[in-house]
Order: sequence, then C-alpha cells, then structure tokens
Amino acid sequence: MNCSCFGATFSWKKKPTYSEQNLEGFSLEKNLKLFSYIELKSATDNFHPSNKIGRGGFGTVYKGTLRDGALVAVKVLSAESRQGIKEFLTEIDVITNVKHPNLVELIGSCVEGGNRILVYEYLENSSIDRALLGRNSDATKLNWYIRSSICLGIARGLKYLHEELEPPIVHRDIKTSNILLDRNFVPKIGDFGVAKLFPDNITHISTRIAGTTYDVGHLV
Repeated sequence: MNCSCFGATFSWKKKPTYSEQNLEGFSLEKNLKLFSYIELKSATDNFHPSNKIGRGGFGTVYKGTLRDGALVAVKVLSAESRQGIKEFLTEIDVITNVKHPNLVELIGSCVEGGNRILVYEYLENSSIDRALLGRNSDATKLNWYIRSSICLGIARGLKYLHEELEPPIVHRDIKTSNILLDRNFVPKIGDFGVAKLFPDNITHISTRIAGTTYDVGHLV
C-alpha cells in the first residue's frame, strides 16, 4: 500500500506472521504442502462436530473440503512436539515422501503457533473397525475375498515400512482403527511415523507392542 502526503511517498507492507518468517521457502525446497490454519478451519467448518470422523491417541480427525473441492482428512494433533517448527516439518516431509498403495497419503500440514495439524487423503470407507462394527456398518460387503485382500494389503504395507524403507519406520500401534479402506476396500495403514514427531514422555506412545488381541481376529 502506497500513500503520498506533501510530496513524500510512504509504503506499507503487511508484516509477515511468525510462521511466514520461519517457513519462507520451506515448501519450495521440500515436497511438503503447507496449509494455513484459517484454510483448514474453513475446510472443516470451524472443526464442527458434525465433521468429526475419528479420534485417537494422536488427535481428532475431521472431514474437510478444500477450496478446489478436494476431500481431505484433517488430523488435529493432541500432543505438542518440543521440536522447532522447521525440525517438525522436516520429520513430516520424510513421511510425506513415503509412498505405497497400502499407506495413507499425507498431503501436507499446518504449523501455526501451538497448532500441529496433518492433512491426509480422505478414504471413503473409513476404518476397519467402523466397517465391521460401526453403527451403519454392513459387514456383508466384506466377503472372504475382500477380507483376505485386506489382510494381505496390510502385510505388504508393514513389510514396506519395516523392511524396504531405509531407515525403516516401525508403526508400533497397528489396530483396526488405524487401517483405513478406500472406495474399493483397499487397506491403507494410517498414523505411520507419527510417533516420530513427539517426545518419549508422551504417555500414549510406547515402544511396547500396542493394540488389542481381537483386532485381526475380526477379519478372519
């Protein structure tokens, strides 16, 4: 904005926000897409309860619609990392570059103030536990062929994370609520690598085997 007064010209520029100061050029150097908090707030209708599609130890997930009409799953993280912003986003960028047909795709993130938000692809058939036991579930859609395909897909995703990546990523919390299904019931493992983003003293993250004994049993 320019203003002229008594022959002198003054120019005002919008003062960059804290995030803009610290993240300038980051998304150009990395493959990570950065979303603003306002953008995600608008996409989820101010994180309205009607858009809530899941909740876990890492945070609450909302269905969102971006400006271009794309559907996304917006996870508002419930634990704050002690890392600096760039260090946090560098870890996220590593996960963003992990691509596999049986892993949920991480599209981008938002880091503004104390907010830590991850934006994932939206999967139409939700999680396995909801597909099998949810209020509106129809388990008859999951015939034995689909169920065996889901089990094999999960195994392929874990094999990729544990054995084919360098360095490997150990999920540590495989359970039916962390396995999502696309429109064709192709399984995709979610929340892989998220434990890397938080300090060890966060109580709901553990190096011990996690989950419940009946998770896989529901599929077979």
